[in-house]
Parts: sequence; C-alpha cells; structure tokens
Amino acid sequence: MPPAEHGPLDLGLVLGPLRRGPVDPSFRAGRDGTVWRSCLTPEGPGTLRVAAAGGRAEAEAWGPGADWLLDRLPGLLGAEDDPAAFVPRHRLLAHSRHRRPGLRLTRTGLVLESLIPSVLEQKVTTDEAYRAWRLLVRRYGQPAPGPAEGMPDLYVMPEPRRWALIPSWEWHRAGVDDKRASSILRAVRVARRLEEAAGMAPEQARARLELVPGIGPWTSAEVVQRSHGAPDEVTVGDLHLPGIIGHALAGNRHADDAEMLRLLEPYAGQRHRAARLILLSGHAPARRTPKMRRTDISKW
Repeated sequence: MPPAEHGPLDLGLVLGPLRRGPVDPSFRAGRDGTVWRSCLTPEGPGTLRVAAAGGRAEAEAWGPGADWLLDRLPGLLGAEDDPAAFVPRHRLLAHSRHRRPGLRLTRTGLVLESLIPSVLEQKVTTDEAYRAWRLLVRRYGQPAPGPAEGMPDLYVMPEPRRWALIPSWEWHRAGVDDKRASSILRAVRVARRLEEAAGMAPEQARARLELVPGIGPWTSAEVVQRSHGAPDEVTVGDLHLPGIIGHALAGNRHADDAEMLRLLEPYAGQRHRAARLILLSGHAPARRTPKMRRTDISKW
C-alpha cells in the first residue's frame, strides 16, 4: 500500500516534506526506514507507524484517530498521485526522476498541521522556524498515543483552543514575532472552516486559506502541496526557489518569480513535481550572498 504496480515506494521521499527539522516532535524516522508520525485528526489524536518493504507498506496506528489515519494511508503514501503524468523536457529533470523512482506526492487530508509550521517559517530561517515548532508542540501539545515501549518520543500538536491560549511571552520565548503569532491565532479561530478546505480543489483551498490575514500565496502553496498532494501548486515568494530553478533550467541564478513560472510553463499541471525534482537533484547555484540573518527575538 501502495501496491507494487504503483512502482517502488520510498518513504523518505514521500513523507519527508511533512518533517519539520531533524527533531520534529511529531515525526520520527528510524534507521531501518520506519516512519512514526503523530497527528491531530478530526477523530482525535493518533499515532501512525509505517514501514515499507518490497514496494508495499505495513502500518499500525494508535489512539482515537487510528482508524482515520489507516483509512487515509494510501493517499498519505501517494497512491492517489500519478507520476506518469510528468513528462521531463530537460535532461536534469529526466535524470532526477530516473534516480528517484520512489517519489510520490503525499496527501495528508489535514490543513492546520501544515499551516501552522508554514506560518512559523515565514520570513525567518528554517532553523528558527523548526525551533519554534519544536518548543511549542512539546510545551502545549500532548504525548502521542501508542505502546509504552518501542515508540519514539512523539507529541501531538496542540488543539486549536490550546494554540489560542498560548500567552504572548511564550510566543516570544519560542522566537515567534507578533505578526506570525497573530496569523496563527486568526487561523485557529476558524480552524474548522480551514480544515474543510482539505475537501476542496487546490485552487479553491488556497483561496479559502488566503482569506485569513497573514496567509498569502507562499503559505497557501506550502500547505496544499502537503494537504492535497497538489502536483501543480508552485511556491512563489520564496527567497531561494526562483534562483535554483532558474539556474537549473536556464543557467540564470538571478531569476525572479515571473521567470521561474515562465520556465516551469512547459510543466503546467506538474509544476510542483518539477520543482521538487530540481531540488532533489542538488543542482543549485553557489551561494554568493549572505544567508538570511537569524534574529532570535527570545533574547530581546
């Protein structure tokens, strides 16, 4: 699951976008390739353990959300994705796809679990965002359900009401500025309406998300790529992505969003997959400008 006829299954490639840093409290990957994931499902908290062998997956789940997680396991593992719809028109993309036959696009069916960490990643370094996610989930989430032995130290992210009750100084301590914290607070107040977007077409889902002040095209794209497994939703407004794609497809490391979209136009319907394959290729321009400056507001 997905069965062998779907091709090889690489759990790291399929589920990797759901991991927010090497010590994400809601995601663990074992040395044997097993993936543990905790979720706040519509049925309640749940823990999922997935292992892959021979093109198939074996899974166990615990908690009130266990059945919900198992019912949606095929979509999570990319069974609803269609990699064959992608036709590479550039040697680099053909090579990257050939090297990673196990890449499929995950579909979680959950919105808030991708929305909140994506908001935390706005305009800061990934290290800062991962730290904030780790601290807030550990402090305000709950231990993930599961066996007492053999399970990694997992936490389920807080329920919407718990996010809404986090005091201002705890956001500050986690390094989250008022703008991002306010965006998350506005989102959790309409959590039910946002979760409904999981059942909409990607473009409609993005429109609903962007009704919330503080959620723009960058954030909405990052969400539906995960919640919907959307193969055509491109992240615009990113600091590095246009330069990486411009460099890979046209030797233009100074490409902007408009140029990136022009270069990806031949892949209409599959632009996110094309971007993902370019990122996986490792073909990126040498960094000549300073990294985004890290600003730890928790020390102010």
